[in-house]
Amino acid sequence: MTNPLAAARDIAPALAARAAEIEEARRLPADIAATLASAGLFRLAIPKSLNGHELPPDAIFATLEAVAEGDASAGWCLMIGATTALIAAYLPRHHAEAILGPSEVITGGVFAPLGRAVKANGHWQVSGRWSWASGSANCHWLVGGAVLMEGNTPLLQEDGRPRHRMMLMPRDAVELIDTWHAAGLKGTGSGDMAAAAVEVPADRSVSLIDDTPHEPGPLYRFPPFGLLALGIAAVACGNARASLDSVAAALKTRRSGTRTAAERSTIQADLARAEAAWMAARAGVQQALSQAWQEALGGGIRLQTRARLRLAATHMTRTAADVTRTAYDLGGGAALYLESPLQRRFRDAHAMTQHIMVQGGTWELAGKVLLDQPADTSML
Repeated sequence: MTNPLAAARDIAPALAARAAEIEEARRLPADIAATLASAGLFRLAIPKSLNGHELPPDAIFATLEAVAEGDASAGWCLMIGATTALIAAYLPRHHAEAILGPSEVITGGVFAPLGRAVKANGHWQVSGRWSWASGSANCHWLVGGAVLMEGNTPLLQEDGRPRHRMMLMPRDAVELIDTWHAAGLKGTGSGDMAAAAVEVPADRSVSLIDDTPHEPGPLYRFPPFGLLALGIAAVACGNARASLDSVAAALKTRRSGTRTAAERSTIQADLARAEAAWMAARAGVQQALSQAWQEALGGGIRLQTRARLRLAATHMTRTAADVTRTAYDLGGGAALYLESPLQRRFRDAHAMTQHIMVQGGTWELAGKVLLDQPADTSML
């Protein structure tokens, strides 16, 4: 099987060359998705028992980071597909083999329980509309979070909150609605998807909160929402790395009078500070990830470790946005033009900060855990 990180690094330059095309299409072109799939990159988290890579989280991070260095929208679509495929470890074996066994399958969808799933003859009838369905045009299967219903009455958990699960639906049963006119991550095709009374077998649904994985490996003891947050951070990290490399190359050739921009002391200091911020944030992710992985290998991950993992992912994503802002500023007037990769890197970085896994509320949640205060940690 191809080494995923090596494959990602090989593919990245071609993605960079097609970045403008990806943005103009407002979705990942089908041939690029197929190239990522044929390289096995959507199988990073799929169990080895299903011919997946079942990589440790640091290798997943590095692979997503490498693709995002080529193009952030491509990295984002890969991140969504690769992390969604984690459901392979939760599905009954016959569904896992049928859905995630094929070597070039792509999955995606939306975790948020914006749909309704009504009990009907041993199935769920799923209806709803979900926003932010990144990469969905190239998917073979899509998940949609849905509140479980009996008639018009929601089924409740012990604490009184509605129960919800992710319903796995074939792409042809789902309507894709082109709502994706956005400032950043324009090439992700993150429009809406809708379902109308789609029948889903009861055992073809997953809860990452309530279910226990069938697979025994340590990757499946790693917090799934922590892995998603790490995936976002990886894309942000790769995008910021590319922005720093791009502006450094431009500064060495841009002249003002007899000197290049790279010879100016203020520019040298600003670039160095941005580089240091990127290095420190990435190191923080690696430290938190290493601690969590060691605990997963030992059998379980402590709550405070999960909180620090989310903190590191959030800090990386938001620091990456600051870094791309610096790169954009250092790019001068040339960065304003659409042919400059710096304006796209800047827009993409700030789009990533809006994901719920790395939004400002993460600080409060982690702070509650670190201070031993009551908190809903089900998605930590």
